[in-house]
Amino acid sequence: MDQFDIYLKEMDPKWQDSFRRLFEIITDSIPEGFELVWQYNLPTFVVPLSVYPEGYLDRRDEGVPFISLAAQKKHLALYHMGLMGNKGVLDWFQSEYRKSVPTKLNMGKSCIRFTNPKTIPYELIGELVSKMSMEEWLSQYIQFAEQRKK
Repeated sequence: MDQFDIYLKEMDPKWQDSFRRLFEIITDSIPEGFELVWQYNLPTFVVPLSVYPEGYLDRRDEGVPFISLAAQKKHLALYHMGLMGNKGVLDWFQSEYRKSVPTKLNMGKSCIRFTNPKTIPYELIGELVSKMSMEEWLSQYIQFAEQRKK
């Protein structure tokens, strides 16, 4: 049994099908170049160290995270790091979400929380995932990292 299967087996059965479907949508929609790893005990798509050896927050053993998926006790969480600092993508997503889902968007800076498995907008999430190339995300991340060092 691999890490994904163990993670799936340990989550509340209420979330298993939705989690698997979200993961498949992300995997099918993510632009070329990102690598799937287990980071912070979550399936995470990262900029690989072979592309950006400086690593996340100068950790040379950790790729720069882009998207992670988590099953929490009361919700599924999609962490999309590209939403922070990219007003265009964020505005697009918020607008499209309002058109697609009858419930209010439950979101933090980079975390989209789904509290009802029946209202997850899978197609919209696929579009969101595909909106930013690895090169675009890496450029955005590098700008953030440079500002952080000042």
